Amino acid sequence: MITIKTIPTEETYNLRKEVLRKNIDLPYKFNGDLDESTFHLGAFKENKLVGIVSFMKLSNDNIQGTQYQLRGMATLPEVRGEGFGNLLIKKGAEILQQKAIEFVWCNAREVALGFYQRNGFEIVGQSFDIEKIGVHYRMVKEIN
Repeated sequence: MITIKTIPTEETYNLRKEVLRKNIDLPYKFNGDLDESTFHLGAFKENKLVGIVSFMKLSNDNIQGTQYQLRGMATLPEVRGEGFGNLLIKKGAEILQQKAIEFVWCNAREVALGFYQRNGFEIVGQSFDIEKIGVHYRMVKEIN
């Protein structure tokens, strides 16, 4: 059984550490995590948390319109390819649409470009490097 639901901020921390910050001495707690407008989603497989994503009301100057940033997207390696990430993005887009948000954007790791493109995101601008993590691309998706 697969469930996607809103989770408390603290429930994102273990997966962020394990998947996004493993062996990297960068913070796994994000500025904005506790903001009232921020929401976090969890994907559960048989009641086990296997995927997470956070949505924060942050603006990108290159995007005109109401917007949120997608941050901290992570799924456990053993469930990749099973559609949990797609479901997290879909549920996030539904919530953003209810909030009358026009765009969601993210800084996507180079290795995840295909995933985001399959989920309707487009690259905006040039690649950039985030120290200790690697090449990223800013991507945006229109919420409709």
